[in-house]
Amino acid sequence: MKIGRFFAISLMIICIILAGCGKSAKEIHFGTAGIGGKYYAYGNVIANMISIDNSEYKLDIKNTNGSAANLRLLNEQFLDMAIVQSDILAEEIQNKGYAAVVGLYTEACQIIVPKDSKIQTVYDLEGKRVSIGEKESGVLKNAEEILSLYGLNSAMLKPYYLSFNEAAEAMSRGEIDAFFCTAGTPTKAVEELATKMEIRLLSIAPNIINNMEKAHLGYTQCIIPENTYPNQTEKISTFGVKAILVARSDLEDKDVEYMLNFILNNAQKIHENANVTTELNLDYAVKDIPYSFHKGAANYYKSKGIDVEVYTGSSSKKIIASQD
Repeated sequence: MKIGRFFAISLMIICIILAGCGKSAKEIHFGTAGIGGKYYAYGNVIANMISIDNSEYKLDIKNTNGSAANLRLLNEQFLDMAIVQSDILAEEIQNKGYAAVVGLYTEACQIIVPKDSKIQTVYDLEGKRVSIGEKESGVLKNAEEILSLYGLNSAMLKPYYLSFNEAAEAMSRGEIDAFFCTAGTPTKAVEELATKMEIRLLSIAPNIINNMEKAHLGYTQCIIPENTYPNQTEKISTFGVKAILVARSDLEDKDVEYMLNFILNNAQKIHENANVTTELNLDYAVKDIPYSFHKGAANYYKSKGIDVEVYTGSSSKKIIASQD
C-alpha cells in the first residue's frame, strides 16, 4: 500500500516536471529586410532583449526583401509582425488582414556615390549603373518616384536590384556608380562602405521634396546631419518616411500589447543598441500613421489616454490619433 502510494506520488511529480519542461515560448515570426539595413538590426535588438526579459515569447527574425514583401507575407500569414515604410503602408487598402502597432523611427532616403564621381545630382544618374533596391522593397518604390520627378525612369538607367549590403559591396568593387538606400541613419552598410572608400550622398532638390510631400502620404522633409558618416562634411537634404511596426489583424491582442509595451518601455535602450537617433515616445508612436491600429495596440493607447482608429477591415485613408 505504501509502495503504491509512493509510486503514485512519484509519477505525479514526474508528470509535473515533464509538463513544465514541455512548455515552450510563443514564437512570433518578425519580418525585417536585408542584412545591413536598419530593419534587420532593429528587429534583432528587440529579439535579443526579449529573449533575456521574457521566457514566454521568442522573436523569429525573418530576412525579407523589405516593406512591400513584408505586407505580402503578413497577408499570406507567413509573418506575424513586420516593419514597413509609412509610404508603402499608406497606399494599401484597409482590408488586407494587418494593422498598425507603433511608429518606430524616421528613415532617410539616401543616394550614395563615390566621392570622386562626376554624378552631382539625380539628373546625372541617366545611363549610369544604379542599384534601385530589391524587388518588393520600399527602396525600389522611393527610387522610382524620385527618378520620375526628375523626368527619369529605370529604363533610362542601367538598373540593379540589390540589397544594401550587395550594393555597398558592388560599389566597393567599382561595379555600380550609385545606389539608393532608404533606412534609418547611420545605415550599417553605408557606414561600413565609408570606411573602405570615400563616398558622397546626393541631396534632393527642395522642389522635388515639396512635390513628393504633396503627391504622396507618408513622406516628410528630412536632414541627414554632417558627420553622420565618416568624412561627410555637409548636411544632406532629402525626404524621410516612418518605419512602422505592423501586425496581422488576427494576432492575439495580448501578444500585440506585450510587444508594444516592451518596445515603448525599452525605447531608449533599443534605439541606442540599434544606433537609431529618433526619440520614440507616445506622441511619435501614433503620429502620422496612415493606417488603422490593431485592437491590442488600441487597447494599450487607450490606457494611456490616446484614442486611435481600430482596424475593422476598412477605414479612412488618413488616420489621426487624438489625446484626451
